[in-house]
Amino acid sequence: MAAAGASASAFAAESTTQTIELPTLSADLGSQVAESADAMQQAAANYQLQAERDAAAASAAKQAKADLAEAKKKAEAKKKAEEARRAAAEEAASRSSARATLSASAGASVSTSSSTATGSAAAVIAFVKAQIGDAYVSGGTGPSSWDCSGLVQTAFKQVGIDLPRVSQDQSTAGTQVSLSNLQPGDILYWGSAGSAYHVAVYVGDGMFVGAQNPSTGVAEKPLSYDPPTGAVRVL
Repeated sequence: MAAAGASASAFAAESTTQTIELPTLSADLGSQVAESADAMQQAAANYQLQAERDAAAASAAKQAKADLAEAKKKAEAKKKAEEARRAAAEEAASRSSARATLSASAGASVSTSSSTATGSAAAVIAFVKAQIGDAYVSGGTGPSSWDCSGLVQTAFKQVGIDLPRVSQDQSTAGTQVSLSNLQPGDILYWGSAGSAYHVAVYVGDGMFVGAQNPSTGVAEKPLSYDPPTGAVRVL
C-alpha cells in the first residue's frame, strides 16, 4: 500500500510538471510560426515590389525606344518635306524663267513674222475660234464638245489636211519649228515630240486656242498661260 501511494504521488508530481511546461512550448512555437509568416509576407511583398520595379523599368525602356524611333521618323519626314519644298521652289523658279523666255520669244516672233493669218491658216484659225466656249470631253470630235487633238484634227480637215487623231502623232505630223518663229496656224504641243500629251493651234499675237480641260473647255489663252514645249508647221 505504501508503495502504491508513493507511485501515485510520483505520477501526480510528473503530471503536474508536464502541465506547467506545455503552455510554454506552445507559446514559443506560436511565436516562431508568426515570425515565419511575417517573414514570408515581407519576402512576398519585396518580390512584388521588385517585380513592379522591373516592369516599370522595362516599360520605360520600351517607351524610350518608341520615342526615339518616333523622333527619328519625324526628323526624316521633316527632312523629306524640306527637300520637297526646295525642289518645288526650284521647279517654280525654272518654270518662271521658262515662261519669261517664252514670252520674250513670242514677242520676237510677233514682231518678225506676220501675225495676220491668210489662206488656209486663216480658215483653220477661224474654225477653232468659232468653237471657243465649247465643252472639253475626252475623245470628243465635235460638233459641240472636243478633246485637244480632236479639235486640231477637225480644224485642219476644213482645209483638206488629214492629221493623225492623237496628240502624240500630231506633234510629229509636220516640220518642227522654233517657238521664237511661230506663225498663225502652227500646231503647238506640250511634252516631247512623239509623246505629246496636249496640242493646240497658234492663232497669232502670242495667243493660242485649244480644248484645255473639263473645267476650261475650248478657250483662247496667251502663250505665257501654259508655255508649250514645241511646235510643228503643216501649212
